[in-house]
Amino acid sequence: MFEGVYDVVVVGGGHAGAEAAASAANMGSRTLLVTMNLQTIGQMSCNPAMGGIAKGQIVREIDALGGYSGIVSDESAIQFKMLNQSKGPAMWSPRVQSDRMLFAKKWRDLLEQTHNLDFYQDMIKDIVVNEGRIEGVVTSLGIPIHAKSVVLTNGTFLNGLIHIGEKNYGGGRAGEKASTGLTHSLEKLGFESGRMKTGTPPRVDGRSLNYDVMEEQAGDENPAKFSYSSTTPLKQQRSCHITHTSPEVHELLRSGFDRSPMVNGNILSSGPRYCPSIEDKINRFADKSRHQIFVEPEGWDTVEVYVNGFSTSLPEDIQYQALRSVSGFENVKFFRPGYAIEYDYFPPTQLKNSLETKLVSGLFFAGQINGTTGYEEAASQGLMAGINAHLKVHQQDPFVLKRNQAYIGVLIDDLITKGTEEPYRMFTSRAEYRTLLRQDNADLRLTPLSYDLGLAKKERMVAVEEKASKTQDLVNFFKKQSYVPDEVNPILKQKDSALVKQSDKLTKILSRPRLSRKDLENIPAVKTFINDHAITDEVYEQAEIQIKYSGYIEKEMANAEKLNRLDHIKIPDDFDYDILASLSHEAKEKLNYIRPTNLSQASRISGINPSDISVLLVKLGR
Repeated sequence: MFEGVYDVVVVGGGHAGAEAAASAANMGSRTLLVTMNLQTIGQMSCNPAMGGIAKGQIVREIDALGGYSGIVSDESAIQFKMLNQSKGPAMWSPRVQSDRMLFAKKWRDLLEQTHNLDFYQDMIKDIVVNEGRIEGVVTSLGIPIHAKSVVLTNGTFLNGLIHIGEKNYGGGRAGEKASTGLTHSLEKLGFESGRMKTGTPPRVDGRSLNYDVMEEQAGDENPAKFSYSSTTPLKQQRSCHITHTSPEVHELLRSGFDRSPMVNGNILSSGPRYCPSIEDKINRFADKSRHQIFVEPEGWDTVEVYVNGFSTSLPEDIQYQALRSVSGFENVKFFRPGYAIEYDYFPPTQLKNSLETKLVSGLFFAGQINGTTGYEEAASQGLMAGINAHLKVHQQDPFVLKRNQAYIGVLIDDLITKGTEEPYRMFTSRAEYRTLLRQDNADLRLTPLSYDLGLAKKERMVAVEEKASKTQDLVNFFKKQSYVPDEVNPILKQKDSALVKQSDKLTKILSRPRLSRKDLENIPAVKTFINDHAITDEVYEQAEIQIKYSGYIEKEMANAEKLNRLDHIKIPDDFDYDILASLSHEAKEKLNYIRPTNLSQASRISGINPSDISVLLVKLGR
């Protein structure tokens, strides 16, 4: 059925698989996307939303690198919110509520329009390896597919087991069968595997809810968007709502704990710490009398509602009784109950920083197979795996993002260096250079790199160059232009900020905490410059951030430069740590297992001390 050899075969059509297939094909590789169900490409298995704290930054980075997630999110959004705006810009995080069905349709449309990309529906049960190099995959029908590289993005499908109360059955998600055979195939090659779990809440009929007793959560008054391309911001939005559990609800839930697999010990695998089930919340936060429930619509043209915050594997009768005691849910009708799912994953310390496996050349892992959770984390890994699979086939150096370049760099470095024993989720606190890695400058940081790879188109690069140029022009204007006290004092008085007695540069005023760019835009000199140079609000915001936070930005850039010095000290692949008598037994064990590529990565391995790095420095030569 399949003539010749594919450059890249991508297994799985979720967020990771879709981005991997798109990036490899767009870079020129002959690519095949194999998935168990072509009707569920890009499906949102859990909540109908993209972005959020740190996750929104990742979506912006994917878009800046030429991925599709930002475009799909914009074209299927029903609400947009910029989170954390009361904090500094390093914490601002975009998020959209999505139309679930439209999201998947947009993904399918974009992939079908992608040159070099073929599709096939079947389950992959085996991989073919010869002398340590990938040669292809085998489907459940026994059909061989020859490939120069393979990207596995199996999500929660590897030996997936769904739990609802004391009932369980095989499945990758509700209504779909599990993937079998592949775990055994990988283990035979020497890969280590483990089990993780995640969960999802009930879906209910929105017509049965009383929204009048809930708190409305509207979108932003002037919604932005994810993609730096020409997608259109929302002109109308749908609201979400908030309600709460109560002591009565908690008691009803507790009555079923003896039948909950996540409480009674029937599930022993690790679940997501930062997205706990309602059972976990009640146990871990016993002092709390209530927990928030976010009522999220699933789209423009459906009454289905996602009950965010009520993830559970309790028996369906307990779910129903407890939810009917939540304010606004007294007459609720279920579409389907919540459930937990256990699945196989492969500890990501078995990967190189390109997401290629150390054991098999040309084999890449991306997404939940690496122990992560979340659409955004999966999509970013898929993008990077697809890029690097293409580069591998064409005998080019891998594309690796550093921790000071992108949240994606932080994510992958954390996974391959530290590993994870619970589903990994990205947070702003994981990034030591988050002032540099803001959502507003992802295009400035990453589009030039994407353009060099051949992913970002010329018009994208031109737009970035224009934005950078105009931003710098505006910053220079504020540094050079003086203000007149009579012009700025009325503004300062209104903002309850100290008045000025003599002229100084505009940067001094804009740097004040209580003032923003909007306060200064009607000063005659500023207004004239903005009009004459066609300065957009996006450029104005960028200039304001660079001026207001220049001290923090410069400090982080200096710290990043120190880290980069260790990045440049490479460690040979065959380096023998055992010959270094000064290294502790633990250090040798960890270094031999992780096999870091440079001293910077070695310094981040858990259990490696500064003294160990000093020993390596001496051995490698300063």
